[in-house]
Amino acid sequence: MNQKIRIGLVGYGNIGRGVELAINQFPDMEGIAVFTRRNPAEVHSVLPAIKIDDILNYKNDIDVLILCGGSATDLPQQGPELAKHFSTIDSYDNHAKIPAYFEDMDNSAKEGQNVSIISVGWDPGLFSINRALFEAVLPVGQTYTFWGKGLSQGHSDAIRRITGVKKGVQYTVPLDQALEKVRKGLNPSLSTREKHMRICYVVSDEGADQSKIEQTIKTMPNYFEPYETVVHFIVEEQFEKDHQQMPHGGFVIRTGESGTGSKQKAEFQLDLESNPEFTSSVLVAYVRAAVKFKKEGKTGAFSVLDVPMSYLSDKSPEQLRKELL
Repeated sequence: MNQKIRIGLVGYGNIGRGVELAINQFPDMEGIAVFTRRNPAEVHSVLPAIKIDDILNYKNDIDVLILCGGSATDLPQQGPELAKHFSTIDSYDNHAKIPAYFEDMDNSAKEGQNVSIISVGWDPGLFSINRALFEAVLPVGQTYTFWGKGLSQGHSDAIRRITGVKKGVQYTVPLDQALEKVRKGLNPSLSTREKHMRICYVVSDEGADQSKIEQTIKTMPNYFEPYETVVHFIVEEQFEKDHQQMPHGGFVIRTGESGTGSKQKAEFQLDLESNPEFTSSVLVAYVRAAVKFKKEGKTGAFSVLDVPMSYLSDKSPEQLRKELL
């Protein structure tokens, strides 16, 4: 691609800031603007900050919008509306609701003759690809996904949206006993509760009902209800001291048998010092795929499972075959 791909950012939280940094590492990309619901003067971005109400004025200046909002409330509302006007990439991560979200995005993107690639990141995202790959090559077996230990952005965002919560984070912690059984090839049957626990640290507003906040967290469908969840209420000074980093990672493991009953194991691992920065880099890479799909005349929504690996690269097919195959 001779001309740089022009990118707009919607939102400027952790993902938005990460995307702005990531664009600088992609020589075929350029950032155009950050679109925000806040007062643009209060958004300290390198790119120009624009009120989101004015976003349609930039339809001819942007090739792809990266939607940097949260999955709990932002993306379900913003995604379908913006996909009518722009090609989009997002990191929607509520696994249970992905099929419904996909349908909404597909309808809107087709209406606008655009391309929307949804649920991009590492899980859903890169982990999804590895689950599909491992299950395809080891059809007799069992797949396991473990997350953490690390800070989950989506779950932390869900906590912060609860009435009475001033600040909050959630750490996903794999249970060592379960991970050990899987790696030994024992193929255990593990419930959601037997694989992980979720540890939350919350700073509540003055006078807030902490017992109600804790109950709301623990009973939140899809996010916390299926898991063993522990909630710690702490003071703001401790929160600022101990909970500003954003590490994460995890494993996709497939254990199974090949033709003669030989034991086989495939494992993909991520160890991330900065969850949002890594996620942002994945989002930016998928911009290339959206542009290539659009040039081919494709419209509608796609997931990472629909995108050829070569579409993520700025190298030609000939280069890829020579250098990586």
